[in-house]
Order: sequence, then C-alpha cells, then structure tokens
Amino acid sequence: MEKQVTQKAKKGISRVLYGRTGFIILLVLLQIGILAYTVLMMRDYLFIIYGIFQVVGIVAIVYIINDGGAPEYRMTWMLCIATLPVVGALFFIYVKGGIGTRHIGKRLIQLRDETSGFMEQDMEIISQMKTSRVSNTKLSYYLSNHLSFPTYSNTEVKYFPLGEDKFRSLLRELKKAEHFIFMEYFIVKEGIMWDSILKILEDKVEDGVEVRFMYDGMCSISMLPYDYPNKLKRRGIKCKMFNPIKPILSTLQNNRDHRKICVIDGKVGYTGGVNLADEYINEEVRFGHWKDTAIMLKGDAVQSLTVMFLQMWNVNGKQPESYDRYMTKQTGGFNLKTGYVLPYGDSPFDNEEVGAEVYLHILNHAREYVHIMTPYLILDYDMMSTLIRVAKSGVEVMIIMPHIPDKQYAFDLAKTYYGELLGAGVQIYEYTPGFVHAKVFVSDDDTAAVGTVNLDYRSLYLHFECGVFIYQNPAVYQAEKDFQETLLKCHKVTLMEVQTRSLYTKIKGHLLRLLAPLM
Repeated sequence: MEKQVTQKAKKGISRVLYGRTGFIILLVLLQIGILAYTVLMMRDYLFIIYGIFQVVGIVAIVYIINDGGAPEYRMTWMLCIATLPVVGALFFIYVKGGIGTRHIGKRLIQLRDETSGFMEQDMEIISQMKTSRVSNTKLSYYLSNHLSFPTYSNTEVKYFPLGEDKFRSLLRELKKAEHFIFMEYFIVKEGIMWDSILKILEDKVEDGVEVRFMYDGMCSISMLPYDYPNKLKRRGIKCKMFNPIKPILSTLQNNRDHRKICVIDGKVGYTGGVNLADEYINEEVRFGHWKDTAIMLKGDAVQSLTVMFLQMWNVNGKQPESYDRYMTKQTGGFNLKTGYVLPYGDSPFDNEEVGAEVYLHILNHAREYVHIMTPYLILDYDMMSTLIRVAKSGVEVMIIMPHIPDKQYAFDLAKTYYGELLGAGVQIYEYTPGFVHAKVFVSDDDTAAVGTVNLDYRSLYLHFECGVFIYQNPAVYQAEKDFQETLLKCHKVTLMEVQTRSLYTKIKGHLLRLLAPLM
C-alpha cells in the first residue's frame, strides 16, 4: 500500500514538472526573470528610479490609509511598501489595478440584473420572520435587496455529518434526474467518488438529460489534464473550467471558484464543504480521518442554487441563456415546519463581504451559544473582536479545528490567535482523529449556516463562495447534534499549551501573521 502511494506521488510530481503545469511555471518564472533583468539593465538610473518609487510608495500609502477595508489588510500593504519600496509599490499597483478582473465584476452585475426576476422576495415570509426575530429580517433584507438572494420557506433541509453520507445521497438523487443536472466544484480528482458520479452522468446523457459540469482551473495543475473539458464534451457532458491557470501574471489567478453546488431538475440541491475527491469520503487517507459536512435542499430554495450556478456558468458565456427552462414552480407562502432557508453566494467583485456578514450576524445575535467548525482560523479585526466580545458577554463560543492540518503554515498561523481567544473565554478544540474541513456555524438551537466559507482571508475576501443560512428548520438540530458528537472526539486546547509552544513555532507563526491578509 505504501509503495502504491509513493508511486502515485511520483507520478503526480512528474505530471507537474514535465506536463503543461511545468511549462506554465517556467513561463511565469521567465516573466519574473525579464522584469528582474530590466531592473538590472537600468541600474545606472537606479537612483532616479528609486526616487520615483519612493514618491509612488508615499502616494500608495496615502491611498491605503484613506481606502476602505480591514485595518490589518491596510497595515500589511503599508509594511510591504515601506520595507520594499520598489517591489512593494509595484505589487500594490498590480493588485489594486485589478489586471484581468474588471470584466468579471461587470459581467456578474449584468447577470444579476438578467436573473433578478427569478430571485424576488416573497414578502409574506419576511412578515412571518418579523414575529420571531427582527434581526434575521434585517439580514434577509440586506441579502435580498442588495444582492438578490431571497429567503424561502417550504424547503426541506437534510444535514450530512460526513462526506460519505452526502456521497450516497448524491448518487441516489443523480439517478433520479429527468431534465438537467448542474454541478460546480472546486476540486475534482479521478478516483472512486468521481468515477462513480461520472458513470451516472454519462448514463443520464444517454437518457436525454442535460448535464453541465464546471470546476475550478486549479485542478489542471496536478489533478486533471488541461484538456479534460474536451474529454467530457465528447461524452455529451457540457463542461467548463473556471479561470484556467495560464502563464500570465494576473490578479485573476487569485480568485478561485471555491463553491460546491449540485442542482438536479431544480428540485434538489447540494452544497457544503465536500469536493469530488476520495479523501472527502475517506476512501483515501491524507490527514487522518476527514471530517466534512454538506446539506441537501428540496423545495423552493433550490431555485437560488440554480440561478447561482447559471450566473457563474455564463460569466464568460457569449450565448444568451434560457433561464426559464430551469426555473421551478414556487410553492410560496410560509411553512412553519420548514422555517426559513436563505442560500447565498459571495463574490470578490461585488464590494460586499457576504460570507463574513452572515457569520458576524450569527455571532452578534446569539443569546446562548455559537458553535463553529472550520479548517482554518486566519481572522481579521472585525471577526476577532466579535468572537472576543461575544465570549466576554457570556455567550458560549466553541470552535472545532483540525488536529492534523492539511497546510502546516495555516495551522501555525491559526495558533497565533489561540491565546487571545482563549483568554477571552472562547473554547477551542482540535479534532484528534484527523482533519476538519467542515464550515458550520450553529447557534441557539434555531440558527445555522452551512457552506463553503472558511474563516480565513481567502474565503472571506478573495474566492467565490456559497452557503445556506437556516433558521427554525429541523436541520439546525441535526447540525448541533453533529457538533456535540464531534466534540467527544476532540482535545480541548488550554492556555498553558499555547504558552509553552516552542520559540521557533511562535516566531514562525507571528511572522506569518504579518502577511496573513495577503494569504
């Protein structure tokens, strides 16, 4: 078994080094080399160039101070520019210039306008919500009026405590598809999980079902061949790779499609943390036991997932979309048994931090407890101060983190927040069997959020994300039950542990924290 894993790893490395990925890396390095050589050739004018960039750096710092955004984000940029005036100023101009990204922002606004007629809010649901919790009405108003994400009722929600549970359910529902299947995932890797799904998709295509499949371009680095979309198209599956990795320096490469969405006939929808690779269902062991979560929607709220998928599918589309074909008849009105379900998306180009706003809303309006599962803990000032304030106000705040990390640098960085959080009364646990990839907030036995949004800068500010806010739905109890059962397998982190970490670990973590907003 060990030999097979080693051979597999060697094969993966060879594909990266000698395949298209290696070529891309080579071209990017060549571009960097040309820039460095240009600077070297102009060394006789270095004094003048340095002076110009000193001025540019000062202008950039003034701009940063007066610009919006988290204070630590601005502080990191100012530190970069002050420490490395030329490189820091160039990098800032490059990133803030939005090279390769502006057309996406404009296109998304256009697509939101095109689909707004399918995302109208049923005001009866809002009226009912006011009678139970006014604060949630305000969240609904914000997401509906400003971003076209309505709140629904008449939606059954099924919570899956493990990737294996979601996988079994997904296979069953895919086999029932009669009209269309839409799938959008961050990671796709050949193996038991994807091969099983692909077989069903191929069968459904033969039955006349329309299948659209989209995945993030990061998969082309080491998981799938670059021409994989063509392979699926030959099998009758419409396929797109979002934001493919190209040998061009562009800030667009930083904005990945981290969403996980599956919609079947507009009646059934899935989201959550589970990607399409064997580690997510524990058929491949990478970081111990892989703890992940997902949810399934059945009913009116699936329409939002359908629209969100079609918007992303058409970001680079040139043909008009027949949205009506994929919309389902809404039941309408309020159903006391299913409560409120609000699917939402987050884009790095809409000047709205939707994922952060949902999490902060849950924290700010908790009365008894907030229970959190997250793989990463890289916090900005707002999230950090809110967690601390809520815990100090007497609300029980618990966070479950991995014990075996997938990224050691992210784990070391997360631990730099432990001391402040523990000191304020936040309880932190680590999942001893392995890695937690779940993204779950649960509060007060009546509120939950499940989706793809991690507690880190990349998820909250740079990636395309999605999730579902749930209120007074039985799935909230399922999520809290899962949290409590997971807690039994966790180790409680103490302040003494944090204080007695090695000097090397502390220094490494604090240095990483300086660059946290850029990670």
